[in-house]
Amino acid sequence: MFEGLYFEYPKAASFIVVYIACEAYCKLRSSAIYFPNAATFTKETAALSTLMWILKWLSIVLLVLALMSPVRDEFLELEPAEGYDIAMVVDASRSMQTKAFDTMQEEKSRFDVVKSIVTDFIADRPDDNIGLVLFGDYAFIAAPLTYDKKTLQEIVAYQKVGMAGKSTDLYEAVVQTLNLMKTSKAKSKIAILLSDGHNTVGEQIPLQSAIDLVKKEKVRFYTIGIGSANEYDAATMKQIANESGGKSFSAVNAKELQNIYREIDTLEKSEVERFAYTFKKYHYSYPLLLAVFTLLS
Repeated sequence: MFEGLYFEYPKAASFIVVYIACEAYCKLRSSAIYFPNAATFTKETAALSTLMWILKWLSIVLLVLALMSPVRDEFLELEPAEGYDIAMVVDASRSMQTKAFDTMQEEKSRFDVVKSIVTDFIADRPDDNIGLVLFGDYAFIAAPLTYDKKTLQEIVAYQKVGMAGKSTDLYEAVVQTLNLMKTSKAKSKIAILLSDGHNTVGEQIPLQSAIDLVKKEKVRFYTIGIGSANEYDAATMKQIANESGGKSFSAVNAKELQNIYREIDTLEKSEVERFAYTFKKYHYSYPLLLAVFTLLS
């Protein structure tokens, strides 16, 4: 209750010493001049006099405490105005049903493992605006850019393999990511593109055209290929990452994938300036009100 409480003017406590000195040396010469029967009244009202003496001194002490100005330092930290805008781009094709990606939980599919790691990544980025793109035969925006991490994590949890079809349209996933970023005004825009396959849909959007759009919009891609080396198109993933100014990764199991997301988190750490303020909260009103109450009693 009193933790962190201190007095702004502790020297005001000397008023008690002054009052005690006045009580001792500034007494009336003769109370009989004003109250001839004071002794009689004192005997009859001894209990009342004791109470009045206690209330008087309590009032004095409380008034002095109010003068000493008890305060507590309060700290206020303002939330950052902006961080990064991040697109989480996840392959939801049929191949993501493959199990045993996590050796500790072999019954879980690749997609379930990815959802768990993505959810943790979102929780570790409280200052960033994050959205979700899912792709298969086609790509769609599952969640727009948002600071609402709880809702975004719930949306991630609802996603299922096959929601966007069975195949893999890697190039459309890149273009849909740029659609997600259209409203972004952030200085730093990044996308984390994860896939375990090759582009198996007809090239409606040429790869180079998609990369040219990426450069125009200045979105930095980090690409992650999961599974064995021949399962995904490492060359295409590397090209997208390199030409956008990002980096390409590969993971053969859940542990490696977790480490990759941690590395990306470190590489793209938001350097957001937080503003902290300290202000004094005054508590002199409490002893002052109690002093008034005792004086009126």
